[in-house]
Amino acid sequence: MNIILLGPPGAGKGTQARKLVEERGMMQLSTGDMLRAARTSGTEMGKKVADVMDRGDLVTDEIVIGLIREQLELGHAEGGYIFDGFPRTLKQADALGELLVEMGETLDRVIEMQVDDEALIQRITARSTCGSCGEVYNDDTKPWPADGKCANCGSTDQTRRADDNAESLNTRLFAYYKQTSPLIGYYHASRDLASIDGLQSMDEVAQQIKDVMA
Repeated sequence: MNIILLGPPGAGKGTQARKLVEERGMMQLSTGDMLRAARTSGTEMGKKVADVMDRGDLVTDEIVIGLIREQLELGHAEGGYIFDGFPRTLKQADALGELLVEMGETLDRVIEMQVDDEALIQRITARSTCGSCGEVYNDDTKPWPADGKCANCGSTDQTRRADDNAESLNTRLFAYYKQTSPLIGYYHASRDLASIDGLQSMDEVAQQIKDVMA
C-alpha cells in the first residue's frame, strides 16, 4: 500500500511514518532525507542536488521527482511507500500521480492529520528529540528521561530545533496553509483522502492510521 501523510509541521508525520516502517515494512520517502542522502551519494542526480544546494537555490520539482523515481526503481519496499513531505503543491501532486502511473504504482490513501494550531504550537515548543536515533520527547507528555539518557538508544544527545518556537512555527504554518492545504481538496475530490485527529496520543493516532489503511 502506498500512502501520503499530510499535515502541518509538527503534526507527527515523521513519528507515524517510522511506526509504519517498523510494523509494516514500508519505506518512508522523506524529501529532506532523500536530498541529504543524494547530496553525498556521488551519483549524477546527487551532483545536481549538491550543486543546487551549494548555490543556496531551491531544489526543483523535477529533481525531487527524479529522486522518488530512483527509489521506486529499486523496488524493495514490500509494504509499500510513505510519501512524507511531498507533494507540497498541486503541481507536485500532478507530477507524483503521473510518475506513479508510469511506474505501475498506485496511490492507495492520503491521510490528513488534522490539528488545532494553538495546541500544535504548545506541543512543538515543548518538543525535543534524541540526536542519535530521532526518538521524539515532549516536556509535558513524554519528558526526557530523568537519568539523561534516551529511553530508546541510551544516548545523552537531547536536541531542540532552533525553529521550534511560536514565531517560527506561525511562519511555517502560514506557508503550509498557503501552499499545501489545497491538496486536501485535491485528494478529497479523487476520493483518496481520509482525515484523522492528529492531536491524540501517538498510539491513538497510530491506531487511527491502521483503521484507515485496513
